[in-house]
Amino acid sequence: MEPSQSQSRPQRQPETSAAPSGIVILDFGGQYTQLIARRVREQDVFSEILPFRASWAEIAARRPAGIILSGGPSSVYDADAPRCAPEVFAGHVPVLGICYGLQLMVLSLGGKVKNADHREYGAARVRRLAPSPLLDAMGDEATVWMSHGDEALELPPGFQVIARSGHGGDGAIAAIAAPGRKLFAVQFHPEVRHTPNGSALLGSFLFAICGLRAEWTPRAFVERQLAQIRETVGANGHAICALSGGVDSTVAATLVHRAIGDRLTCVFVNNGVLRRNEFSQVQTRLRVALGLKLVAVDASQQFLAALAGVTDPEQKRKIIGRLFIEVFEAEADRLAAGRAKAEYLVQGTLYPDVIESVSVHGPSATIKSHHNVGGLPAAMRLKLIEPLRDLFKDEVRRVGADLGVPAELIQRQPFPGPGLAVRILGEVTAERVALLQAADAIALEEIRRAGLYEQLWQSFMVLLPVRTVGVMGDQRTYGHACVLRAVNSEDGMTADWARLPAELLAAISTRIVNEVPGLNRVVYDITSKPPGTIEWE
Repeated sequence: MEPSQSQSRPQRQPETSAAPSGIVILDFGGQYTQLIARRVREQDVFSEILPFRASWAEIAARRPAGIILSGGPSSVYDADAPRCAPEVFAGHVPVLGICYGLQLMVLSLGGKVKNADHREYGAARVRRLAPSPLLDAMGDEATVWMSHGDEALELPPGFQVIARSGHGGDGAIAAIAAPGRKLFAVQFHPEVRHTPNGSALLGSFLFAICGLRAEWTPRAFVERQLAQIRETVGANGHAICALSGGVDSTVAATLVHRAIGDRLTCVFVNNGVLRRNEFSQVQTRLRVALGLKLVAVDASQQFLAALAGVTDPEQKRKIIGRLFIEVFEAEADRLAAGRAKAEYLVQGTLYPDVIESVSVHGPSATIKSHHNVGGLPAAMRLKLIEPLRDLFKDEVRRVGADLGVPAELIQRQPFPGPGLAVRILGEVTAERVALLQAADAIALEEIRRAGLYEQLWQSFMVLLPVRTVGVMGDQRTYGHACVLRAVNSEDGMTADWARLPAELLAAISTRIVNEVPGLNRVVYDITSKPPGTIEWE
C-alpha cells in the first residue's frame, strides 16, 4: 500500500471490487515472518500469514498466487522440526523458500542438508552463477543478510544453484531454482533492510514469477470492504461500533458508516481509564469532524468497581473486554426500542492484535490477550465485524486518509483498548488513575511542544506500584514513581526506544514532580521491542 523501490514492479492496474490474489506466508517461527508480510504489502500485494501446519485445503482456500516459506530457529533434522503440507511443493503455485524454507524444500524433495562448518550471521556477499528472474533485480553480485547454521549440500533433481556466497561465488549455496517445478529459494533474508535489494528480489517473485498485479491499494481495499459490509449487514441490518476515538476504531467506524449510513450507531464508553478530558473531547471531535451518530455511555464506576483488587494484567484485559461487551449489548437493547435491533458489533481490531493475542501463526507464543481478541467472552449475542483485521497500523492510516478522515485524527498515537488500566501496574483505583492522567497529559503536552508527537510511534507515562523517597521544600517525601515510555516503530511489531533530547526529558520530569502531588520520581524506559513490549502490561 505504499511506494516500492522494486524495479520489476508493473504499472498499477485498474482497481476492481474483487479481492485480488495474494501471497500466503507459512510461518516456521522465524523472527522476521511479519516483516515478510510487510515487504510484500509495501508492493501493493496482499499477504497473509498462516501457521506451517496449515493443511493444503486451508492454503488453497486462500487462492494464493504464490507461497513464501519463512525462516525459523529449528534445524530440519530436529525431531520436532516443523514441516508443511507436501502439496506445497507439488507445483500448484510458485514457492519461495527463505533460509529454513530453503533447507526444508531441499530435504523434503530428496536433497541433503548439512550443519555448516561455521554459522553465517550478518552481512555477506553473494554472486549470481546462473540466470534467473528471481535475481534479475539484484545484479551479478549483492550484499545480503545471512542468519543460518544449516546449509544445502546436495540439491534435489531438477534444481540448480543460481547463487553462492563469497566474492568469487565459491562459498555456500545462497540461492536455488527449479523453474519447471515453480520452486525457488534463498539462504539469506531479503525481507530485512540489511539486504539492500531484498525488496526488489521479492518484487521479482511477486510480479515476474507469480504474475501478480499491484492492486492492494487503499482505494481497492475500501471498495472491497464496503461491498462485504453491505452484504454482511444486509439492506435492513443495524450495527453498533465500539468507538474509542483512537485511529483504529475511528477508521473502522468511518468505513462502516460509509457502507450502511445511520444504521450504524457508535457507542463511546467511559471505562474510567481514559486519558484526561478524553470523554468530552472525543465526543465533540467525532460528531463534528465525521458526522457519526454517537452515543456516550459513562460506565466508569462499573469498570473501576470490577477492577478493584485486580493486579494481574491478563485479568484486567479480560475484565475490561467482558464489560465492554456487556455495555454494548445493553446499549444495543436500549437502542432497539422502537427500531430494528442491532445484530453486529464493529471493532477496530488490527493484524498485530491478532498475531499477539492468539498463537495461530505457527509456533509464535502468545504475547498478550488483546481486548478485541483474547479478551472477548466466549458467548456473545452480537456478531463481530472487523473490517481492519488484515491491516497494520500504517495501512489503517492510509485507508483513513483515503476515506477523508482528518489528519489530526488518523495521526493520533496508538492507545490500548484497556486504556490506562494496563499502564497502571498493580491495582487500578480512581486515585491512581488521576495521578497517571495528570502525568500523561504533561508528557504529551511537552512532546507536542517539542514538535515530536507525530514523529514518535507512541509516547506515554506508566505508573509503578512502588514508592520512593524524595526531598521537596526541605521536606522528606514518600511518593509514587512513574515511567516515561517513548518508542519509534514502523508497525508496532518491533520498536526502538526514542532518543529524546535531554532538555525535553528534564522539562517533563520537572513539571510532573512539581505539578502532580503524589509523584516524586520520573524515570525513562530505554528498552526496545524485543525483548520488551511497548506497553508495560
